[in-house]
This record gives sequence, C-alpha cells and structure tokens, in this order.
Amino acid sequence: MQEKARLYTVAQGTVQGVYFRDFTLRKAQALGLTGYVKNLPDGRSVEVLAEGERANLEQLLEHIKRGPEAARVDRVHVKWSEYSGNFKAFEMRF
Repeated sequence: MQEKARLYTVAQGTVQGVYFRDFTLRKAQALGLTGYVKNLPDGRSVEVLAEGERANLEQLLEHIKRGPEAARVDRVHVKWSEYSGNFKAFEMRF
C-alpha cells in the first residue's frame, strides 16, 4: 500500500490570471488527489492543499513548480504533513 500524505504549497510569481488554478485542478484530479487550489489576496500567489498518495503528490508538486505555459513560478513554499482524509474531491476555491 502506498503512503498517504498532505502537501501544502504556495506558488509565487506570475501565477494569477494565467490559468494556474485550472491547470492545477486538472493535474490534481488526473492524479486522484483531493483538496483545493485558490488565489491568495496578494495577487501573486496561489495556495494548494492536496492529499493522497505521496508519489502522486510529488508529481503534482513538479507540475506546480513549472505551472502552465503563461505562468512564471519564482518560488514554491512546501510543507508536508500527515494525511487527514478531510476532503472528498479536488476543487477550485475563490
């Protein structure tokens, strides 16, 4: 059985207005992850909280570090923690 975990990230740079949330939503859903993605009020950061198999979370993190074509990711803060099982799906929050 694969290890489950929780990944919390904040991507900073040109990540709002470039379909970063939609990109992350599609990648997370394809990987079978749960959680959410949302823009932060500073206008240059996107928050992602995802849960699932650690290997799939690591794949999502690589996608977040690159972002969609129009994005420029300058920095990604990463925090790993224990899986909670609190989410039923992966969603976009506003």
